[in-house]
Amino acid sequence: MTIAPAQVTQIDAALATALADAQTVAAIRQLAPGLLVTRCDQIDMRDETPFRVYKRLSLYLVDGRDHCWKITQDPACATGLAIAPNGGVS
Repeated sequence: MTIAPAQVTQIDAALATALADAQTVAAIRQLAPGLLVTRCDQIDMRDETPFRVYKRLSLYLVDGRDHCWKITQDPACATGLAIAPNGGVS
């Protein structure tokens, strides 16, 4: 499963002012059933470019179609989402 354009819009709205916490992860899982959604620390993503940057967190798209996961900028290739707090704010 990948991310449809309508889901990107819904995810944008949900993450606009959200915290990178368990409640946000649960809410995004409901918006994107079938996709892996996880929270990670910003330091874990230090060498990656976020798909979107919001007020309190950044969103990374994960492409897990091959053996190894990689970060992508293409929602049509994304099989998962990673959420990381910005600037130590969680």
